[in-house]
Amino acid sequence: MSAPTSPAHRPPLAAVVAVLTVVLGVLLIAFGWPAVRTSLHGVPIAVAGPPAASERVAAELGQRRPGAFEIVAVPDTAAAEAAIRDREVYGAIDLSGGAPQVITATAASPLVAQSLQALAAGLAPGVPIRDLVPLPVDDPRGAGLAAGSLPLVLGGLIGAVLLTRLVRGTARRVAGALAFAVVGGVALVAILQFWFGSLAGDYWLNAGAVALAVAATSLTLLGLEALLGTVGLGIGAVLVLLIGNPLAGTTSAPEMLPGWSGELGRYLPPGASTSLLRSTAFFDGGGAAFPLLVLVGWLLIGAALCAVAGARARTAPSAVPAPVPAPAAQL
Repeated sequence: MSAPTSPAHRPPLAAVVAVLTVVLGVLLIAFGWPAVRTSLHGVPIAVAGPPAASERVAAELGQRRPGAFEIVAVPDTAAAEAAIRDREVYGAIDLSGGAPQVITATAASPLVAQSLQALAAGLAPGVPIRDLVPLPVDDPRGAGLAAGSLPLVLGGLIGAVLLTRLVRGTARRVAGALAFAVVGGVALVAILQFWFGSLAGDYWLNAGAVALAVAATSLTLLGLEALLGTVGLGIGAVLVLLIGNPLAGTTSAPEMLPGWSGELGRYLPPGASTSLLRSTAFFDGGGAAFPLLVLVGWLLIGAALCAVAGARARTAPSAVPAPVPAPAAQL
């Protein structure tokens, strides 16, 4: 048992209080800033119809909500629906049939869908609203998917921490992380899809998306720990929990987060995980390519870090002292 720290080496109480206050402030900024500053800016929506009508609506939207929307002009309703299903836009204003209609996709972002519904009321009285890709009837607000984003992050983080503490050997830890990712993905999606009713689509595709998300996070943290020790775990925890989770845009959309934060979140495991799960669950894989590449990239980075750490351990000189030769027998 290590001896307790002597009073002479303990930091002053004021310093401890100051450090704790800084930590508390950082936590508030990390989780509060994206939520407080969430708003419409640069959210892509389609405008379907003749070029003249599309330009008129785009100009009107620019006057009403400067910078809120990024307009994508498409020729007709079918093109607008295809852009929504491919997750290129969050909704559409359809002018191709004469009278305007607003097409939303609540499964892509309930908050953006609500904003488009409010926008429809300002276009003309009684503008019809059609939800092209709705959320499941059992979870029309998407609460389950939003709540499930944190267990996705914590699953990979806790898995890495426990494996480093309970399992010896990098190869065995990697095998354990992959096994945990598969089993955890199957279990988590079963709860979300069959119990909560928060997911649609193919169960096994959804489970695969979650398994990849957990594996990418776990292997990245295992690799950082293998190279840097406990400091590496701390860096990984900050990366995925303190930065990645608030910037995932799960309850809004990456484009609604302030400044550059939404774009950064798309390249981190939590944001890519949520995006991939939305694609498999509600859009038949539409828009899955980018988050899939991001998660595979993190998975490969983690595997590479583990491989480097394993190679370094094999080439390191042995810490076991050489045996001392026995003294020569006395005559």
